Amino acid sequence: MAYYINFTELNSPEVAKKLKSIPKCPGTCFFVDVVNSTGIKHNTSIDTWGRILNNTFNFISFLKDLSNNIIKGIGDEIMVFIPDKEMAKHTLYSDYFSVLWDLYYTIDNLKNIPLKDDFLNCKVGIHYCRDVYNITFLKDVNDYYGKDIDLTARLMSKTKANRIVISEVFFQKIKQEYDRTYIGFHDKVFNKISEKYIEDFKGFPYSTEYRIIDI
Repeated sequence: MAYYINFTELNSPEVAKKLKSIPKCPGTCFFVDVVNSTGIKHNTSIDTWGRILNNTFNFISFLKDLSNNIIKGIGDEIMVFIPDKEMAKHTLYSDYFSVLWDLYYTIDNLKNIPLKDDFLNCKVGIHYCRDVYNITFLKDVNDYYGKDIDLTARLMSKTKANRIVISEVFFQKIKQEYDRTYIGFHDKVFNKISEKYIEDFKGFPYSTEYRIIDI
């Protein structure tokens, strides 16, 4: 569970002492957003858009497999964080490439499902986070903060329906695993990854390299 940060005294020295003692918690963060979920709410009633969202969320298998790693939902966007220490123990998501592989085929299946009027498409942003802390400012709520979490959210501005955006940092992680373990087995996924793009995201004093996978 997250470290709970709650000090009522302004500028209390105990705050700094507590925060400095908290270790970083490296891991993989990704955001999944359901595309056009706002639009259908304007054009249909709850019995229609509620059913479609229900179908879509039920179709996304990792919501069940990674239920303990779902950190928050904002509207129809979900944030998932998998700490490295947990990934090493996970039966389905034991490395970084397996996360990408599952997300790829989930979006691919949603895109090509025959029942077009019963599901919505999704878009994803993924980043490997080093500067992140398992802290919360709300009691009994699990959460993560850090500039790498913010960067993952920024990557969502570069995605769209049926697109996965991955940071260059995450790409280097999966490339090592692909070359070592997956080459010849999951070429379809790996070969879809684009060349590098560079973006200056708001609030970041340096440029960010990323790649895209259009499905």
